[in-house]
Amino acid sequence: MSAPPVYLDAATAAPLHPVARQALLAALEDGWADPARLYTQARRARQLLDAAREAAADTLGVRADELSFTPSGTTAAHSAVLGGLAGRRRAGGTLVHSAIEHSAVLHAAEWHVAAGGTATSVPVDRLGRVDPDAWSVAVAAPGVALAALIGASHEVGTVQPVAEAAAACAAAGVPLYVDAAQLVGRAPVPGGWSVLTASAHKWGGPPGVGLLVVRKGTRWESPWPADERESGRTPGVVNLPAVVAAAASLRAAAADAAAEAARLAPLVDRIRARVAAEVPDVEVVGDPVDRLPHLVTFSCLYVDGEALLHALDRRGFAVSSGSSCTSSTLRPSHVLEAMGALSHGNVRVSLHRETTGAQVERFLAELPGIVAGLRAEAGAVGL
Repeated sequence: MSAPPVYLDAATAAPLHPVARQALLAALEDGWADPARLYTQARRARQLLDAAREAAADTLGVRADELSFTPSGTTAAHSAVLGGLAGRRRAGGTLVHSAIEHSAVLHAAEWHVAAGGTATSVPVDRLGRVDPDAWSVAVAAPGVALAALIGASHEVGTVQPVAEAAAACAAAGVPLYVDAAQLVGRAPVPGGWSVLTASAHKWGGPPGVGLLVVRKGTRWESPWPADERESGRTPGVVNLPAVVAAAASLRAAAADAAAEAARLAPLVDRIRARVAAEVPDVEVVGDPVDRLPHLVTFSCLYVDGEALLHALDRRGFAVSSGSSCTSSTLRPSHVLEAMGALSHGNVRVSLHRETTGAQVERFLAELPGIVAGLRAEAGAVGL
């Protein structure tokens, strides 16, 4: 009998939290009506929406009227970037961002540039951390409207110097947007930011719910056609049952975050050490200390990344890759590229609340043989 599958891709989507499942089922009973209407069912839906907003805001330590629900984390990121730039158009038309932002942020930057704006990319070091001096110079340049810095790398786990970056932004009078998708529900978010986004399915909530937080006093203007919902920040009716489940699971995940970090960090340490020791010609990337507690990335020389992922999948391991060297893109991960890291045979392993030490041990036991087999098939032996 084959071993049960092991899911190790929580950085993409964590398994649905039990609290989210319970809240989702309960909200389906009362959360189907339009909360903007005045009849009884709508008022009940409005109560659920208000309670979810209060709960999520309380967990994040922000005001309820600063937080809006969006249809996804991607929508939230697009709104953060484009809305922040629109609100500060009188200050200038330049967006400053790190070289390793999530593709959603980079796509919004490309859209901004195509519309006549400018963007400045700030480099990162070999560990994937943004250069503080280069960041300070970039945000202090004339015409900067907004700065964007990911809270922690979604591909290699390196935590960014958000507090230091925020201080540089404050000195320059530039608002800071933080993509906190990998932090919210898992680790504290440093202060000093003006706009923040997160995505529910990263912490175990349902897919299709994003969070957009715009601090009071921040100049922000919706880049979308006018809509009265969610304080005009995002168009369309929210998926209320999913929103309720997202808020409930966020509270539960945040309450357990410290304990989960203490449990998962040693497992990640084990992966980092064992992979480096037992798989020849491998590079473990990202900061070994100042990193997310649940994520580790490594790259195997002489191995095709797509082939490695398929081979692991056949053995029951669901992992991801920072490398996008596929037939459709023909280019490596922009994060690994910016770091100057090896992108061949890249594997990202990200753990979650259901991950066990036995599952990690099984992965580590099988990985060397899988890599060796692929290298042998490719004739990459004895090099």
